Amino acid sequence: MYAIVESGGKQYKVTEGQVVDVDKLDIEAGSTVELEHVLFFSDGETLTAGKPLVEGAKVVAKAEGNGMGEKVRGLRYKSKTRAHTRTGGRPLFTRLKIESIVAPAK
Repeated sequence: MYAIVESGGKQYKVTEGQVVDVDKLDIEAGSTVELEHVLFFSDGETLTAGKPLVEGAKVVAKAEGNGMGEKVRGLRYKSKTRAHTRTGGRPLFTRLKIESIVAPAK
């Protein structure tokens, strides 16, 4: 059984027991969050695609904490003038452990 959920404008394929890093959410470590933006659901036999969301399906996850990702660096360079600008940063994330996937009602 798996589902495709949307969080922070990105899509994640999740299964029960999986640990996934999503864009930072304003929740405390140890709290439970329900991801209701389920775009696709599969129970192994049937496939359910949402239009745009699957009605009645949700993913229950437990927050394990926040963190910072790997450093991302960028460089902008203009030729002939030797002008360059360095950019970069470390994106913030929330680590979620998927506890259960609730199937849509039929």
